[in-house]
Amino acid sequence: MAETINPFGKKVIRVSTDFCGRELSLEVNRVGFRTSASVLARYGDTVVLGTAMVSDGQVQGLDYFPLSIDYEEKFYAAGKISGSRFIKREGRPSDEAILIGRLIDRPIRPLWPKGYRNEVQGVATVLSMDPGFRPDMVAMVAMSAAFMLTGAPFEGPVAGLRIGLVDGQLTAFASPEQLDKGPLDLVVAGTKDGIMMVEAGANEVSESQVVEALEFAHKMVQPAIKLQKELVEKVGVVAREYELLKPDKEIVDRVETWLAGKMGANLRAPHPERGDIVKKLRDAMFEHFEMNPPAGGGDDFAAQKADFDEAFTMALHQDLRQAVLHENIRPDGRKTTEIRPLSSEVGFLPRAHGSSLFTRGVTQAMNIVTLAPLSYAQMVDTMERQGERRYLHHYNAPGYTIGEVRRLGSPGRREIGHGYLAERALLPMLPDEADFPYTIRSVTEIMSQNGSTSMAATCSSTLALMDAGVPLKAPVSGIAMGLMTNGTKSVILSDIADAEDFAGDMDFKVAGTTKGITALQMDMKVHGLPVETLAKTLEQGKAGRAEILQHMLSTLPEVRQQMSPYAPRVETIIINPEKIREVIGKGGETINKIIAETGAEIDIKDDGMVMIASPDKKSIDAARQWIESITAEPEVGRIYENVPVVNVMDFGAFVQIMPGKDGLVHVSEMSEQRVEKPSDVVKEGDKVTVKLVSIDDRGRLQLSMRAAQREMKEKKD
Repeated sequence: MAETINPFGKKVIRVSTDFCGRELSLEVNRVGFRTSASVLARYGDTVVLGTAMVSDGQVQGLDYFPLSIDYEEKFYAAGKISGSRFIKREGRPSDEAILIGRLIDRPIRPLWPKGYRNEVQGVATVLSMDPGFRPDMVAMVAMSAAFMLTGAPFEGPVAGLRIGLVDGQLTAFASPEQLDKGPLDLVVAGTKDGIMMVEAGANEVSESQVVEALEFAHKMVQPAIKLQKELVEKVGVVAREYELLKPDKEIVDRVETWLAGKMGANLRAPHPERGDIVKKLRDAMFEHFEMNPPAGGGDDFAAQKADFDEAFTMALHQDLRQAVLHENIRPDGRKTTEIRPLSSEVGFLPRAHGSSLFTRGVTQAMNIVTLAPLSYAQMVDTMERQGERRYLHHYNAPGYTIGEVRRLGSPGRREIGHGYLAERALLPMLPDEADFPYTIRSVTEIMSQNGSTSMAATCSSTLALMDAGVPLKAPVSGIAMGLMTNGTKSVILSDIADAEDFAGDMDFKVAGTTKGITALQMDMKVHGLPVETLAKTLEQGKAGRAEILQHMLSTLPEVRQQMSPYAPRVETIIINPEKIREVIGKGGETINKIIAETGAEIDIKDDGMVMIASPDKKSIDAARQWIESITAEPEVGRIYENVPVVNVMDFGAFVQIMPGKDGLVHVSEMSEQRVEKPSDVVKEGDKVTVKLVSIDDRGRLQLSMRAAQREMKEKKD
């Protein structure tokens, strides 16, 4: 096969391997000539462009790593044009795209060295999408490979897989339909040696099944990791020079010397007392070194204050880790499996359809549930999906929740991610649409933060949904787990607080019912963990979830049987789909008339399910009766009272027993006495009572006034 040379005389390099039954290929030098690195990844008909940009120098004045990773959906990749009537160009990323961007970011970010301050940007753009599987894991491989080729100090590669349970078998690259219908949708990303990130939605899957899936996924990603290394070797990547921004060793030594004997047991207190103690100690340190500055004087201290601050934080984290690893003592004095104090209440907002307040330690989540007819469901129109969402969970966490002054704005990636995790935890436990025909919006307003607000949002959502009368299949609780490890010893912590999260090596959130897991999210700060450690974390988390759930059920033992008087009532009836046109009427005339005169909201689905909504039961009953009169089918043996005569003939009269349904009352069936002329008995417009005697093979209705009179007389007697 002839070599391909790009317009600049460079050879196009391509490597490929078998990956879960299909060819995975990585290609460079075909596109993206001015990037730091760009990779075209192809798997089946899915093609993703991963581009990486790395700045030449450090960004000054930052105390964080300026890495951004974005995932771009392109409608053309799926052969679609946006369904929006007005906007056809891709605009703001969908929540789905933001979540996938986070999914790619989370296993990659920890693999950059601490103190690296060069600006790094990654963009994964889906150019072509095979509808047989989701493209996000191909995008992760493309992005990892691009970073590997930059020569920057990225300690990859990483690769990920989305795993489903199809007919009881673990399956990589399951179709979207299989993932939606199956009990497990699990994403696992890792390096050659360990797992870096886990994200899952599940329908009460057991801990052992999750562990099996983790082992399966980590084994299956290895060809994609090996392929990236092969590409790096073929390209001949040259390492970039770089500097790490770390406190001066002399400053670190001076801070550690000053802190000797001042930490340890002196800092052990629950939040916020511990925070106050730490603040006073930090301020005292600043005051000391300001009074005893380096050789250059006070001006030098002012210039180096940020280094002193970072050195203090490093010492604080190290002190916390030492206490946990060597003394099994947590910052607030808790045992490793102990959960912070819990309290909760429900129904405290009088006009809300459902409300709750869940407090764990200093973390507090308020949740408000609003119910509406199914017509209020959110329309979803993305590259991958088109349809409706009837359950929406929104999460808000303003600056005041962490004691900061912060401008209010639209939700960021963190808020969207936390909201989605809590939504995913409850989704499999919602009642079926036919049993509970409502759109459900659950909003978590975080009131205070100090660890795992997403799991607090899950618990508060459960309580508010139960308070609203939503018949959950089972209540859900959630917990955040942490880890401290020094390579030889690992300590798993239940219900981690902020201090343990910042100083720790893992953030592991798990939610579920008494039967199993419904949602899972794990992020590493070290370079991967073995499956055995994650298995222990799941088991310890199971006990913690059970304790939290027990508290929740002590507040509200079961779903309320009565909904709020302010919530709309929705009732459903099933009609013949062929009758939908009659209910709607020409140009919507009939249905609009029903809505206007009854005050009810009416939604009709293509399968014939009609949903009637109103806070007023009389309004629902009136609309139901009207629709039933339009759609009812004639019943042999039924008596129809006060129905109109529409036509009088020599041989009898035609009577309309329901809209569009006329039947003949033969002259012989008009009375017990002989009738010579039908016009002697009835005239057009008269209201009569008839009985449907039969329907012949041509669908003609045979009615009898005489039989109706006889039957009604017998009932009266």
